[in-house]
Amino acid sequence: MQDVMAKIAERVAGVSSMEVPPKSFQEMKGEILEYEPERLTARFPVQTRYRNPFGFMQGGFVVAAVDNAIGLLSLLEAEPSVTTQLNTTYIRPIGPKVEAIVIEARVVAKTRGHLYMEAEVTALDKLCVRCFATFAIVDP
Repeated sequence: MQDVMAKIAERVAGVSSMEVPPKSFQEMKGEILEYEPERLTARFPVQTRYRNPFGFMQGGFVVAAVDNAIGLLSLLEAEPSVTTQLNTTYIRPIGPKVEAIVIEARVVAKTRGHLYMEAEVTALDKLCVRCFATFAIVDP
């Protein structure tokens, strides 16, 4: 959804060091599926290099995908911010047959200095991971 990236680029235009889309989002081949205020859905392919010796997606790569999705949503919903806390619960592994994960990120609450978000990761229509995150709004 190029219009979402354009909206993000417009919001961060005054911050010279910000790149839209972020290189990490591009590297993970992320794709925005849907955006509405306070909610963003993104898809990330499970690349071979993200898998452990058993063929499961490694947890760190799952969290990197989540951080990319909630990071984009944070840019749409608040001034530039940084992740200060990201709590993750792994519910089921993302197995060898999974080609892509879908992340739904939501804003839970917003204050002057913080943004609170949650995200769910699904694969093959099953909930695999839940994350809760806190972002500190910064002065770029």
